[in-house]
Parts: sequence; C-alpha cells; structure tokens
Amino acid sequence: MKDFFISYNKADRQWAEWIAWQLEDEGYSVVIQCWDFLPGCNFVLDMHEAAKDAERTIGVLSPHFLASMFTQPEWSAAFVKDPTGKNRKLLLIRVHDCQPDGLLAAINYLDLVGLDEDTARKKILASAGDKRLKPSSPPGFPGDRTASGGPRFPGALPPIWNVPHLRNPNFTGREQMLSSLHAALNSGLPGAWIQVLTGLGGKGKTSLVREFAYRYHPDYDLIWWVRADEPATLSLDYAALAAALDLPQKDSPEQVVNAVKFWLGQNQKWLLIFDNAQDPDVLKRFLPQGGDGHVLITSRNPNWGSMARVQPLEVFKSAEAVEFIIKRTKQNDEAAAKLLAEETGRLPLALEQAAAYVEETGISLSDYLIRFKKHRKAILERGKPMDYPDTVATTWEMSFQAIKEKSLASADLLNLFSFLAPDDIPRSLIIGGTKVIPEPLASTTADEFKFDNVMAELRRYSLISGTGDIISVHQLVQAVTRDRLMEEEQKKWSEVTLRLISDAFPREYLDNPEAWPDCALLLPHAIAAAAYSEGLGVGLEVAGYLLNGAGLYLRMRAQFIEAKSILEKALMIGRKAYGLGHPNVAAIFSNLGSVLQDLGEMHEARKCFEEALKIDEKVFGPYHPNVATKINNLGSLLQGLGELQEARKCFERALQIDEKADGKDHPNVAIRVNNLGMLLQELGELQEAKKCLERALQIDEKFYGQDHPNVARDINNLGMILNDLGEPQKARKCLERSLQIDERIFGPNHPCVATRINNLGLALMDIGELEEAEKFFERALRIDEVAFGQDHPRVALDVNNLGTVLLDLGEMETAKSCFERSIRILQKFLGDGHPLTRKVMANLDALNSHNL
Repeated sequence: MKDFFISYNKADRQWAEWIAWQLEDEGYSVVIQCWDFLPGCNFVLDMHEAAKDAERTIGVLSPHFLASMFTQPEWSAAFVKDPTGKNRKLLLIRVHDCQPDGLLAAINYLDLVGLDEDTARKKILASAGDKRLKPSSPPGFPGDRTASGGPRFPGALPPIWNVPHLRNPNFTGREQMLSSLHAALNSGLPGAWIQVLTGLGGKGKTSLVREFAYRYHPDYDLIWWVRADEPATLSLDYAALAAALDLPQKDSPEQVVNAVKFWLGQNQKWLLIFDNAQDPDVLKRFLPQGGDGHVLITSRNPNWGSMARVQPLEVFKSAEAVEFIIKRTKQNDEAAAKLLAEETGRLPLALEQAAAYVEETGISLSDYLIRFKKHRKAILERGKPMDYPDTVATTWEMSFQAIKEKSLASADLLNLFSFLAPDDIPRSLIIGGTKVIPEPLASTTADEFKFDNVMAELRRYSLISGTGDIISVHQLVQAVTRDRLMEEEQKKWSEVTLRLISDAFPREYLDNPEAWPDCALLLPHAIAAAAYSEGLGVGLEVAGYLLNGAGLYLRMRAQFIEAKSILEKALMIGRKAYGLGHPNVAAIFSNLGSVLQDLGEMHEARKCFEEALKIDEKVFGPYHPNVATKINNLGSLLQGLGELQEARKCFERALQIDEKADGKDHPNVAIRVNNLGMLLQELGELQEAKKCLERALQIDEKFYGQDHPNVARDINNLGMILNDLGEPQKARKCLERSLQIDERIFGPNHPCVATRINNLGLALMDIGELEEAEKFFERALRIDEVAFGQDHPRVALDVNNLGTVLLDLGEMETAKSCFERSIRILQKFLGDGHPLTRKVMANLDALNSHNL
C-alpha cells in the first residue's frame, strides 16, 4: 500500500506536485494523478484503487477543491475509513484562502497560506509522521541554480529570471488577450510558439507581456527579457543570458548568440521576451530554430506575418479604462472616469500619465479633465509616468522623426489625417483628392503603388491601422501631430482637409438615396474638419457650405435632432464667413426652418423662414426662383399652423414665379402645384386639388421616371384626394403604389413610409377594412415614435387615426386614451385653436356623447 494519495483539483496541480515531492523525498510513497495515471488507463478505476489502497489521503484544500464534484468521492472515501479522525486518514492542507463547510468543517487542516517555502515544508513533514524528518537533499530555493530539478515552491520565480520591473499592482483588464496569448503559445500549431504583440506606442504592449511573465511564470524555468529596440542591446542581453546559463565564454558576440540559441534549442520550459522590436530581419538571427520554449515579441511594426503569429493590441475597452482610472487614482468618480477615458481615447499610457498627474497634484478627476482640455499639449509633454520611459508626446516623437526622414509624403499624409475624425477614414477620399492635396503627397495619390508605400511607412510604426479602404488613427496621435505643427501649417492642412471632404461629399443626396452610404461615411469627417476650420479661422465659407449639406442629408435620414445641431453650427459659421445678409446664409436659415418644422418647433421655424425670405428678396428682388423657394417653405409652415388663406397666397405666388422663370413643366413647378393642391384639399376644393396633383404627377413622371420619391409624393397626395372624392378603390391603388416606391427607396422604417402607411390606413377605413387599417396605423405610430419621439405633432396624428379606427371597432376605452393623448400633444405644439386640435377634440366629444 502507498502512504499517501493526493487528491486535488487541476487548478492546484503545482501545489500537489510540490507537496508530493517533499513527501517522496523524505521516503514516503505517494500516488498522484499527474505522475501515476498514465495515458490509456481507466481514470475512474485508477482513482478508486488509489483512494482504496492508500493509507492516508491528502486533500489540497482550496476553493477549486471544495467546488469540484470529482474531489468529493476521493476525500469521502478516507472520511468513511476514519470518521472520528483518530487515525488521521484524511489530512487537509489548505493552500488558498477558503473555509470548508459540512463534514470537512470538523477536520483540522494544515494551513500553508502565507508561509514561505521552508516553513511550509517543515509543517508538511511534521504532519506526515509522528516525528520531524529532516530532508537530506532538498530542491534549491528559486534563484539557486544548483536546484535538483524538483518542482518549485508555488509562487517562487523561475531560477533564471530578469524581468526588469516589479509586477504592476494596477494592471487592469486584458484578460482575453492574456488568455489568447497563453492558448496560442501552447496550441502546438506550426509557428505558434512565436507570438508578436503589435500596436501603437502607449497601448500597453510592454505592460501586458510583463503581466504575462508574472502570471504564467510557473510554466517556465527560464524567463529572459531582451531589449530589442537596437541590435546593440540585443547582443548585450544575450551575453547576460549566456552568463546566467553558465555557458563557456566565447570570443565574439556572434558566437555568444549562437551558443544561447543552441542551448535554447536543446532545452524546454523557457520564455524569451523581445520588447520593442523594430525589424523582423534584425531579430531573425537571435531566434532559436527549435526547442520546447516560447517567444513573445512586442513591436509597433505590424509586419511579422512571415515569421510569427501576430496579435494586434487595441486600446482599453471602456469598462477596463474606467476600472483602471478608479483603481489607479483611488477616486470613485465613475462619471469623470468615463469622460477621461473617452477624452484620451482609452490609451493606457495616457491614462497612466493622467493618474500620475492626479496623484502628484492631488486634484480631482474632474479638475484634471478641465486642465487636459485647456492645456492638452503641455500635459501630454509633462513628466513621464512611473514604470514607463516616456510621456505620450515623446513616445511617438521618434516615429514622427523617422517617418519625416524617410518620406515627406507620409509625414504630410499623417498631417492630413490629423484634421479628420479618427475612425473610418476612406482611402478613396485621399486617392480622389489630387487637385486639393499639395506636393509631395499629391503625386503619390495618382499612383496606387506609390501611395501603398506612403501608407506603409505609417503602418510600420502603427500610427495608422485598418485594412482595405478604411483607415483609423488614434485621436491622441492626431492631437500630438497637430500640436507639432506651426500655426501656418495647421491652417494649411486644416483647409486642405476641409476642401477634400467638401469636394467628396455627394450633392445628389436629396434625389438619390444610393449616395447616402457615402454621406454617412464622410459625415464625421465633415464635422471634424469644419470644427478645426472654425477654430483656426480658415475656410469658413467651405465649412458652412459643407455643414449645410450634411444637415440636409441628416434631415433626409430623419435624424432631425442631429440635423438641427449641424445646421445651427452651419448658420453660425456662415454668418462669420458671409455676414448676415448673404443668400448662402438665407439657404441655411431655410434648411434649419424645415428641420425645426419637422421637430414641431413651429414658431422658431417661422422665424427662420421669414428671415430667409427677407434676405433673398433684398438680394434678388421679389421674382427670383430663390425667393419662390423661401415663399413656398413659409407657405408650408403657415398651412401647418392652420393659417390656410395666407398659405394659399404663398403657394400661388411661388407658382407664378417658377412658371415664369422655369416654364410650366419644370420639377420646381411640380412642387408648387403639389403643395397648392394639398392646401386646396384642406380648403374643400377637391376638384381643383385633383387637377393640381394630376399636373404635378405628369411633370414628375416625365422628368424623373416612374420610381422616384417625388413621384411617390404626388401619387400619395392624389390618392388622398381621390379618397375624399369618394373613389376609395382608385385611392387605394395610388396609395399602395406610393408606399411600394418609398419602401424600396427609404426602407421600411422611414417617416416618409409612415406617412404613406397612415394614408393607406385611412383609405382602408373608408372601404370598411377596419382590422387592416388598425395594423397600418399601429405600424405608422411605431415608426414615427422612433423618428420623432413620444411627443410630436406627427405622433399625435398617428394616435388620432388609431383612435378613430378603434372607435369604429367598438374599443371605446382604448380609443378615448388615444384621443386624449393626441389632444395633449397638439395643445402643447399648436394650441387649442388649431384646426387639428379642434378636429381631435371633436372626435373625443363624439365618443363621450356615444357613451352617454
């Protein structure tokens, strides 16, 4: 029989081996799974025999042991043999903080938690027998190279170790990357024993591999850190490794390198860390060709695919960044931590530098944020954080200088990138900007091969990232790049970038939704470029023009709040660029008015339309097409406010101007005729209204074809008039055709589609298909609530329509709730005297009368 069977969970294997070694070294016999259960054996039977035949069972006590269902039958077998504990059949050795409960709580355990190796060994041997057994040839304590080769005391560092820094107590997150590196190195796949961690300087590559060394050091007998930024330091650190290995002295550095490589090729359980390697070709001669060990490389250069597996390191995730800030500064202001994380782009080095500043000065996170925004350049250059050789600014300075020496075009490209939004920069934007971009960069944009080389220089230092047509630059790289430029250079590149975006931004977005994806891609860059332009006081006319177009695009996408913000910024810049009385300012006023009208801010919209009309009448006179546009917009607003006769005068005047300027068959005329027709419908002049809509449809179908949003608008409005004229089947066909066109162009969830659905629901009600009408009204309501919010006149109309059909269906209480909700919204936006408000009030009165 064996003296001891050691029961443990796999997470505590190193403790189990260390305990087994101490016991066998003193002459005891031991059964332990990792040494005695060989491949091909029946694991369950082996465990049964070991537990049955061993004199005593040792349980390696830890949270893992207590939670495992496999350790329970092992210790319970020993417990059954000796339930009173008199013969000490079950010996529990606690190696991690835990508290056994149930039957195990009654057994005294041997506690090794917090002990050093010598004390732990003495306590185990004393507990194993009746007297103390002194070891004759113990394994050397870690650091003693005369060790016998037995397992190290858990927690002790490898005997050959030179990791240059203490373990970082504030290391945060990165769990997935650490696990991924460990799994990759041990995967056994060809070439996987060499892993390269790449990324921009300051992302935390060095911190991560240092944590890897500390976390997984029990896997290795040798961990050696090599400074790989220069060939000289590579050779020096290899010479130091040769000395640590006690290799015979060599005559030349090359012989030393070869001797170390040979030793590594013949041994196992080693880890080499090459920190900040620059060139794969330089490093090749230092790497062993084989051996059972691992290599970790950190580099800003991502081009290692021919010799190693590459793992890019990204910035902190948002939660990781906040956790780091709070842990590092010991301040619990989570809101300020989130803002700081985003302000620094979640770059680990910037966050460490911020925490060091906060710690040094004793200020709050909120105060640091204020200082950072106001004095960013000075703060980024201020003293280095602990455990890091450089600040954020100086970390990249060497890269900037190297790029400028090798390629002025690459340096110019980085300057250009720094005035854009940081993410999703389309390569095609630069390629298509030859007319705007200055030399020497311009000549490379016309040649894809030359431009590839320009991009490659920036990629080499991880200053840019991304694949294919999409490029990204970290926001602090952009900030430091801008800060390095003299004021005139800043103005130059700001204006170049602004004109580049303005030329590329599609102008056909109103008529061609197929251009919207391009608008969406360029929108953040337009906003960023305009902001830099305004701040530097250059290109204001271009900035105003660009933002006006961006606002129109957002309005077409039903992003009304965003459109309002952009157009307000465009108006402010336009006034600076042109003054108050310029037609370009009038155009922005008019577009802002339309968005305000969309948002239900009717009185503010009216001020915008009236201001736009006043400017254009003064500049162009009373009969210009621009004036017609402004009059038409004002008429649309007056109609919404219930001032129908004033609106009619506006539409008729706009029609007269456009017919005279453009002829009777121009699309602008179709717009005016359409608007007039809808007003006539509201005034009850249905036959005249029908003529207007038929004329508008004829013009637009001839000009645009059968499947255009303007055509869908005309057909929809004609269908509504036909329905009022008592021709519901004809109306239904028109409304269904209109809906099909808009769903195909705008998608199923656009407010234009909601309008078509609503109108079709009204026609279905008149036909008597009430259940179908209810479904249409509910769908329209869902779309408009998402687009406009819960509290908007468009939503009020949807709710009123739904209430009407519910009333007809006999669902009185639900219908009443709908009418009451609609009235509350309309009273807020339009007042009690507006026709729409009175109409819904009448519906509610009718319902109440019916209930009485």
